[in-house]
Amino acid sequence: MNSQPLGSRRGRLLEIWTPEDKAFWEREGEAVARLNLWISVPALFLAFAIWQVWSVVAVSLPSLGFHYSTNQLFWLAAAPALSGATLRIFYSFMVPLVGGRRWTAISTASLLIPALGIGFAVQDNTTSYPTMLLLALLCGFGGGNFSSSMANISFFFPKERKGSALGVNAGLGNLGVSVVQFLSPLVVTAGVFGIFGGAPQTIIKNHETIQVWTQNAAFIWVPWIAIASLAAWFGMNDLAEAKASFSEQAVIFRRKHNWLMCVLYLGTFGSFIGYAAGFPLLIKSQFPGINPLAYAWLGPLVGAVVRPFGGWLADRLGGARVTLWNFVVMACAVGGVLYFLPTGPSGGVFGGFFSSFLVLFLTTGIGNGSTFRMIPVIFQTLKLREVNPKDRDAVARATKEGNTEAAATLGFSAAMAAYGGFFIPKSYGSSIALTGGPEAALYVFIAFYLICIAVTWWHYARRNAPMPC
Repeated sequence: MNSQPLGSRRGRLLEIWTPEDKAFWEREGEAVARLNLWISVPALFLAFAIWQVWSVVAVSLPSLGFHYSTNQLFWLAAAPALSGATLRIFYSFMVPLVGGRRWTAISTASLLIPALGIGFAVQDNTTSYPTMLLLALLCGFGGGNFSSSMANISFFFPKERKGSALGVNAGLGNLGVSVVQFLSPLVVTAGVFGIFGGAPQTIIKNHETIQVWTQNAAFIWVPWIAIASLAAWFGMNDLAEAKASFSEQAVIFRRKHNWLMCVLYLGTFGSFIGYAAGFPLLIKSQFPGINPLAYAWLGPLVGAVVRPFGGWLADRLGGARVTLWNFVVMACAVGGVLYFLPTGPSGGVFGGFFSSFLVLFLTTGIGNGSTFRMIPVIFQTLKLREVNPKDRDAVARATKEGNTEAAATLGFSAAMAAYGGFFIPKSYGSSIALTGGPEAALYVFIAFYLICIAVTWWHYARRNAPMPC
């Protein structure tokens, strides 16, 4: 492999990038990769915060005088996932086309639009529902960022470090979901922006009249978004090695494993983001005496914190093995949720219901890390199988092609998985509207996890599997 130094740069563009070359990696590659990772993490954190801010804001709207039905509120919580998932399809291919540094800076700056829009809209309870729905859809900018962020970071690290690096990027980025649910109820209690933050709203809580600044739930992120955008523009790098046309990336649509990994990642990340989006409203609908915002943030926190561990565990035990048993536990945890619902055999035990969801969030985090470790290994193996391992030039080309296809698959599977953030809360709303409870939706989730178990075992985890990983 080429072990030349980085040498000349064109601005922030790195002409030479060979992380699989151990000498290059130890000499200078690792330091550059880590710098890009640690700028990427806060940018992705902010993207998730904006993406999920509606999971908190939607719960507060009725007390502010917005007269929306329960189903309309679930739509507001679900809409960012719908638009975010759709944007991810396009964002998946942007890094090789535009450059990781440029695209990270631009896509992070775009988060200012929904953050400012929501901050102004919630101050007026005559704001129309279509306007609110549009703002919820614009929060999908945050969801789209994940695909490009993960694709970008995957280029910087060697194969044996990809699982851990992607786990750190996604895991700490995913913390934005938990932090927005934890921080929002705190920042709305004070006029932290003074005259620049707008007037407070008056609500009645526990038979007392109090003032809140709901706009702070969105405004609090504005200065940090601006800082992160500038940090990405001036501190990150574009890689000449990562350049690829759309046609070079579009080959993944002919790869069977792209579609199989879309299914598995829908089961892990789709569950994580879907449960996070719908958890506050589900608690409120099933346990009316419980304050959902006091508990809901803990689930996404667990799922986000454990994701790097899932990547690390998969690096050591194998992604397929970890993913397989992870889905088994997920199916059992949904059974626990059903048992502890008010309509379940327990008659409604919030402690059991909440604990079952914590297990679900834990397993979504581990599964997120393990499935994303599987993808680079699969596509590297596919390309290397096609060449003579003694031909160094052919191996180098195959490695580059494998990295390009893996990055595109990471982004595209993340796009497909993000639809879980729409379908899960919307399934709750539809199930409650049609049957009076969320049970029908939960049984569908169990059936889907059983499908994921079968796919993982047959293609990746069984003895003599066609693609062990």
